[in-house]
Amino acid sequence: MTAPLPLPDGLDWDAAEHRPLVIVGTGPAGFTAALYGARAGLAPLVVQGPAPGGQLTTTTDVENFPGYPDGVMGPELMQDFERQAVRFGAELRWGTVTHVDLSGSPHRLVVDEATPVLADAVIGATGASAKYLGLENERRLLGRGVSACATCDGAFFRDEEIAIVGGGDTAMEEALFLTRFASTVHLVHRRDEFRASKIMQDRVLGHPKVRVHWSTVVTDIRGEDAVSGVVLEDVETGAARELPVTGFFVAIGHKPNTEIFRGWLAMDEAGYVQTHADSTHTDVPGVFVCGDAQDHVYRQAVTAAGTGCMAAIDAERWLAEQDVIDETRTETEYHAAPAEDSETREPVAESEQ
Repeated sequence: MTAPLPLPDGLDWDAAEHRPLVIVGTGPAGFTAALYGARAGLAPLVVQGPAPGGQLTTTTDVENFPGYPDGVMGPELMQDFERQAVRFGAELRWGTVTHVDLSGSPHRLVVDEATPVLADAVIGATGASAKYLGLENERRLLGRGVSACATCDGAFFRDEEIAIVGGGDTAMEEALFLTRFASTVHLVHRRDEFRASKIMQDRVLGHPKVRVHWSTVVTDIRGEDAVSGVVLEDVETGAARELPVTGFFVAIGHKPNTEIFRGWLAMDEAGYVQTHADSTHTDVPGVFVCGDAQDHVYRQAVTAAGTGCMAAIDAERWLAEQDVIDETRTETEYHAAPAEDSETREPVAESEQ
């Protein structure tokens, strides 16, 4: 395991703020954890991180989040999450957790390399970032035709020609998904063969809607207010040509934002935190991780929110077991307890529920 980043010198830990629960990061996972933690009376401190609201703040229309039948703008959805968490007592704070020491209890966190905070329990909701090509217009047109999530945005390009970059299984899966909507999916790959598994290659190569551009890279994206095309360059000859498309998808992978936990938490080769089965527990007692920081399979807002709920429940139970919170019964146990008549407090038979 990689050695953890040492804490900065000169911090006054004796005077540090001490909280029962600190949530690192926001987005659907962090805000949901904050909501559940706040309703459990934990008054969680939420350190928002460098991208408050997470990846959805760069998304326009979100049509697949439950409860919004007409769709919702990504930033608006995250504002709703935030307001709900704050309503019940979560404290949001600007800043980024830059260092952690998870060797003892309470855990030690450093915000913006200067402010020490002690936490009995920590929920990591730092998310993941899609990898992009690094083109200037790629960022400018993000959410206006440029996307890193076919599942999220594919339906906006019905009967249109779109391009996607990548050569692994993820690129194959997303290209096939996009064929449900687009008239043509142009799959651009810099090599003359895919890295994907053979079965996925065969499915893509045999699909009538997919056109593969081998040994080709994207050097620019055209469009003022929306994508109108991409510039392709042959890596062998250097010849450039423009391909008219209305959508551009990047499928070259995601990078989990878990650097601060390196050396402390078990991770896979890609850097996703490994949690225990059917829970958000990590190998460090009192540390829980949710959302895209540990999910490399689904990466959806609704699944991130679900694991945020799980993390808060896991943290609440753990804090109660450690006698950190003075409660005779946690909120989770309340919901699992037998139903009672609201006036007499007598148990209610299942047949009457």
